[in-house]
Amino acid sequence: MANLDASSPERRVNSGGPRGTAQGLRNSALALLGALLDRSLVQIADAAADAQCFDRETIRAAADVWDNNTFPLFRAATAGTRSGRERRARAALEWMADLGEERRAWMSEQATAAGQSLDGLLAPRKPSAPRRDYRGLVMAPVMPLTAHTAQSLAADYDLPSAQVRHLQVERVGSSRLVGRLELAVTRSYPVDDGTSPETATLAVRLRDLTEVRFDSQDARGAVLRARADGVSIALGDRGTLRAATADLHPDDDHWHLSSAGRRADATTPPRDTRPARVLPAQKGDLSVDALAAATVLHRAMLQVRLGSSAGYAGQVPVREFTRAFTGAGEAILAAGDHYLPHRREAAFRHLVETWVRRGGPALASWFTGVLTDTGHRPDLLTGLRDEDRPHPTVGTPQKPAANPDAKPAAAFGPIEVELRMASYTSAHTRYGADHDASALVHLAVPPYPRNAEDDPWRLRAMHAANPARFKLRTEAFHGTSGPPVAVDDNAVRRVVLHDGALDITRGEG
Repeated sequence: MANLDASSPERRVNSGGPRGTAQGLRNSALALLGALLDRSLVQIADAAADAQCFDRETIRAAADVWDNNTFPLFRAATAGTRSGRERRARAALEWMADLGEERRAWMSEQATAAGQSLDGLLAPRKPSAPRRDYRGLVMAPVMPLTAHTAQSLAADYDLPSAQVRHLQVERVGSSRLVGRLELAVTRSYPVDDGTSPETATLAVRLRDLTEVRFDSQDARGAVLRARADGVSIALGDRGTLRAATADLHPDDDHWHLSSAGRRADATTPPRDTRPARVLPAQKGDLSVDALAAATVLHRAMLQVRLGSSAGYAGQVPVREFTRAFTGAGEAILAAGDHYLPHRREAAFRHLVETWVRRGGPALASWFTGVLTDTGHRPDLLTGLRDEDRPHPTVGTPQKPAANPDAKPAAAFGPIEVELRMASYTSAHTRYGADHDASALVHLAVPPYPRNAEDDPWRLRAMHAANPARFKLRTEAFHGTSGPPVAVDDNAVRRVVLHDGALDITRGEG
C-alpha cells in the first residue's frame, strides 16, 4: 500500500479536505465563473470609490450580472463531481452571455483582466438579427444614429412636433459625459386600430457628449443629424446635444406599420417557435449554509444595484458592500471544494460570518435583516463576539422625499460641490398614468466637516418637484462650484450652478 503524505491529493480527499487544487481549476468554466464575480466586485469598488469619479452605469451593469447568476455559481461550486461542477458552470456562463453582445464583451474583458479566457467555454454567437414579438410582429431594433436612420425616422415620425419627455446628462468617471433623451413623437403613418396612444417614444442614448444646451421652455421640435465628426440633435429653437455616437430605439408597439418596419418585416425570418432557453436552476439542491451564503450575496448585489439607480444616489453604502464581499468568488469556490459535506457546510458558515464582520456597523442591521427575514440560518449571528454582532434593527434605503423648502446651505455647509448628473422629466401621461414634472441633480460633495485630506467625496441628491423651468449647459459639469442655492423668502426657489449653467426654477405648486 502506498505511503500517503499529508500533501498528497489522495490524502486530502480521504481526510475531507479540498477536492481540487488551484492549478486544477485554472482555465476551467468554474474558475472563470468565480473570477467574474471577483472582477465585478473590483469594478464596483473602483466605480464607487469617490463621488468625483462615480460611475453609476458600471455599478449597475456589474451588479446586474448576479441577479440570475449567483445561485447557479453556488450550485456549480457545490456539485458532487468535477464534471458536474464544470457542466453547471458552463450552463451558467452560457446563460450569462446570452443577454447580448455587450454582456458577452464584458465577460471577455473581465476574463482577460483576471488572467483567464472565454475561449472554448462558450458556443459561437450567431449574428444578431431583427426579432419578432409573441404576436409574430417585427420589433424595432436598437440602431446607431446615422444619416440613413435619421432620414428614416424623419419619414415615420413628425419630429418637428416632438416633445422632450426626459433628458439626463451625467458625468461618467472623471472625464466623459453621457446622456439619455426621450422624445414623445407623433406617428406619420396610419395605425390600424384605436387602441394605441397617439404618440410613441423615441429613446436616444448618447456617448461622449461635447455640447449640451437645453431649456425646458424651448423643448418642442427635434432634428437628428449624423456627420463624420459625430452626431447632433437640435431641440427647439436654440437647444442642442452633440456627441461622438448615439443609439436610437423607437418604443412603439405599432412600429411594424411604419416604413422602416415594413422593410424589416420583408427580411426578418418568422418568429422562432422553439422553446425558450431555460434559466439555470437557482436554489436547487443547495445545503443550508451554502443557501444562506448565496442568499446573502444575492441580496447584497440587489442592494448595490439599487444604489446605482438615480433616485437612490448616496443612499446605499456601496463601498461597504464591496469591502465586505471582496474575494467572494474565490472564497465560494474554496468552500465548495471541500469533499465532506460537514466540512463544506462549516466553510460556508465561516464565510458568512466573515462577511458580517467585514461589513461592520454600516451593514450590521442589513445582515441581521437578510439572515432573519429569509429564514436562512439566523443562528449564524449568535456565534459572533458581542462587538461583531449586528444590531437587531434593519433598515432599507428609502428614496428621499422631495422637500422644496429645505435649505441646502445648511445641508451642504459652506463647501464647494461638483455636478455629476442632472435630469429633467416633463409632465406627461404614459400607459394611462399621469406623471408630474420633476428634476433630479446628483452632486459630489466633500465630507463636512472634513476629518482628513484623503476622505472621499460623497454623492448627494437634490430633488425638485414640478419645476417651472430647467436649463442646462455643458459648463455646469466643468469643475467645482459654490453651494447650489438661491433663497427667496426662506424657501429654495432656484438651484443654480456655474453662473446659471444649471438653473432650476421651482414652480409655485
